[in-house]
Amino acid sequence: MNSPPSLDLRPKPKAKVGYVFWMMAANFGIAMAYVVPLSYSLAVRIDELAPGREEVLGYITGTAQVIYLVVSPLLGVWSDRTRSRFGRRRPFMAAGLLLGMASLIFIAVAPNLLLVGAAWILAMLGWASASQGILNVQADRIPEEQRGKISGLTGMTGQIAPIFGVGLVTPFSANTFLVFVLPGIVGALLLGAFLFLGKEDDSRHAEPLAPVSAKTLLSSYVFDPRKYPDFGWNWLGRLIFFMGLYFNTTFTTFFYAQRLDLPVREVAGTVAIIGVLGVVAAALGAVGGGWLSDKTGRRRLFALIGASFFVAGGIVEAFAFSFPTLLIGSLLMQLAIAFFGAVDGAIVLAVLPSKEEAGRYMAVVAFAHKLPSAIAPLLAPFIIAIGASGGEKNYTLLYLAGALLALIGGLLVFTRVKSVR
Repeated sequence: MNSPPSLDLRPKPKAKVGYVFWMMAANFGIAMAYVVPLSYSLAVRIDELAPGREEVLGYITGTAQVIYLVVSPLLGVWSDRTRSRFGRRRPFMAAGLLLGMASLIFIAVAPNLLLVGAAWILAMLGWASASQGILNVQADRIPEEQRGKISGLTGMTGQIAPIFGVGLVTPFSANTFLVFVLPGIVGALLLGAFLFLGKEDDSRHAEPLAPVSAKTLLSSYVFDPRKYPDFGWNWLGRLIFFMGLYFNTTFTTFFYAQRLDLPVREVAGTVAIIGVLGVVAAALGAVGGGWLSDKTGRRRLFALIGASFFVAGGIVEAFAFSFPTLLIGSLLMQLAIAFFGAVDGAIVLAVLPSKEEAGRYMAVVAFAHKLPSAIAPLLAPFIIAIGASGGEKNYTLLYLAGALLALIGGLLVFTRVKSVR
């Protein structure tokens, strides 16, 4: 009797332009749906319900990230083993869309911080699961020669989407419901288009993986760095880099308000202006970094260059007290995040321990930026309180700490990952 066919893990043909376009559109929409709340909307909602308690933003977002960290490897294991006519990844992206959209609507009308926090946990689970589905599809479908470019495009669309999202909601900044729901609608439409147009192979007849057991679930949270040293070192460098990033981005709205002496609600215009100008820097970093990396076949050097740009931007912002200086620092950081993300995304796919269990290992990779996104917002309130006086938070120390961590992360990737040039 013939055995069932296994999932096709042979070298893949180049992804077609249309497929890549709709994948990037979906990534853009997802990022707009859940990063706009992180960068602006949640701060506005918290300021409405608890004026002057900006540390609550860190507690809510940090708690949501911790919960997602616990759940995401289980979703990865489940996704790898899903057998359906729609493939392995699309069912999870569709479920994430529905949960994420419903949760954004609830946050906009929730009457207290407890309910806002609970709804944000569900919103994070939904949209982040959909985002992880996009990365899993890339691990399944994208060949080596396209990884730098597509990682760059993924990073670029993820960066510029919140910028356009803040610009979209700025005219409606007085209407909390629209501030949350409009980015969600864009995300739902674009992700829905990819789910409809981006075909995924039927997985019903694929060879099953080992049954899920308690051991399987527990092992999904870890990997053996001695067996996969390059995966391990890149994971650690990525984690430290993203810790620096989240130190320097979690409190952007409150940071701009303090440095420019503006009410929190009026910062949307500033965020939008800086963000729109940052689109050029993000595009240059993402596409340029990915293209150069693919062209030269070198990944580690460009990862270090991206980290160095971040250090420069962090130092400039740490000592910025005017709009032009904040703009320069922000542009450098937008360039850096896109540059590093494009190149390190390609490194991740090159050192992945198993393509067959891409969902599991991509969830482990996600730990490297989800852990910082959970820990940094919880630590940052203590850092900005050091030496604070007269209500002025110590953002200088926070941004310098972020720059140092980003440099350490880039150096680890550059010096310790051996199997990638």
